Amino acid sequence: MSMEIAHETTLWLSKTVGLLYLVALSVAVGVYAYWPGNQKRFDDIARSILVPEDTQ
Repeated sequence: MSMEIAHETTLWLSKTVGLLYLVALSVAVGVYAYWPGNQKRFDDIARSILVPEDTQ
């Protein structure tokens, strides 16, 4: 006995899983960016952009 999955069901499932994946990834990036332990690293990177290379 073979159970076939309708095209609409497969499409809905793939869109739902993709949406949940992107939302989870966005939340993970936001948490990483605003994690208190990463503040010094991001501040150092932000300041390093403003330092001219020829003065070092």
